[in-house]
Amino acid sequence: MNPLSILHTESSIGWGGQEIRILTEMAGFMRRGHRVHLLTPESAEIFPAARERGIPVSAIPIVKKTLPALWAMRRWLAQHGREFDIVNTHSSTDSWLVALSRATLATVPPIVRTRHVSTAINLHASTRWLYRNATAHIVTTGEALKSQLARDNGYDPARMTSVRTGIALEYYRPLDQTECRAKLGVENRPTLGILATLRDWKGHDILLDSWLALQRDYPAWQLIVIGDGPRRAHLEGRVAEMGLSGAVRFVGNQDNVPEWLGCLDLFTLPSWGDEGVPQGVMQAMACGLAVVSTPVGAIREAVVENVTGLLAVPRDAGSLTAMLGRLMGDAELRQQMGSAGLAYARENFGSDVMLDKMEGVFRQVLEARA
Repeated sequence: MNPLSILHTESSIGWGGQEIRILTEMAGFMRRGHRVHLLTPESAEIFPAARERGIPVSAIPIVKKTLPALWAMRRWLAQHGREFDIVNTHSSTDSWLVALSRATLATVPPIVRTRHVSTAINLHASTRWLYRNATAHIVTTGEALKSQLARDNGYDPARMTSVRTGIALEYYRPLDQTECRAKLGVENRPTLGILATLRDWKGHDILLDSWLALQRDYPAWQLIVIGDGPRRAHLEGRVAEMGLSGAVRFVGNQDNVPEWLGCLDLFTLPSWGDEGVPQGVMQAMACGLAVVSTPVGAIREAVVENVTGLLAVPRDAGSLTAMLGRLMGDAELRQQMGSAGLAYARENFGSDVMLDKMEGVFRQVLEARA
């Protein structure tokens, strides 16, 4: 089949699983011989990240839904739109700007909108136009998100496809724990970890409440917080106030994530927000860790309850304490669930599965428009 030429747009200036998925997908398509290009604000964290990875990217001022942003998008697409077969939008602002540009330009290719989170979509007539008319196909990052859009918004399931985010299984894999701890200077004692951007809805505050209670029964355990974000100063302050400084370590963003995961005995993500399938959960499972999370968004599509991990009630420190305590106190069960999670990850989380499905969506849209 002929190679595709795919334009991605991303207006978000933050950093997290969504941005990582975009770059992972684009790099994968490049390896397969397709052409890709990214449009994003120069102030976005994905802009230098794309350059570092050798992914073609152009800076465009599209942070907000403004007339200057629309004119900038329209000018770029008027000049370059014909070079692409598909445009894949990712956030609200860039989706609107591309859709409005396409409404007045013949140079803009069909739009595929990827929905990365389970945030509710309003029922306004303009939003229905965006998703039902301006967009050729909707991709969700989990079946739960697809079902939600069909149920709550009445979108046609035939025009939606669930494509779970894929990860590089040759990179995210079990490593020798003793070697990882020695290399990274992690104390050789039982270790719980969380890998997530430090945002309120990722559940770090709930985890600290739970950790304070767990220290009474499991004083030998330590907690490693991997990731950075706007809540770091707040969380570090809470740790000091709670007297947990000797049991909690913040390590910030890390490039060598598998080695940090290799230091852990157990992984948690007590998120209460609008998740798809969080990459941190998938990465932890691919590294052979049992997971304690919550049943929000599409997390159940990764964490199979009582098989690969346990699910706590969102925003409930008592429930999280019980789930974590069950696994912290049972090494055999941790090992059993970690092994099951590794097998599940190897069967379901590979990046090739994601790339195959996304290519199928793009070609389906093009065939329908032919």
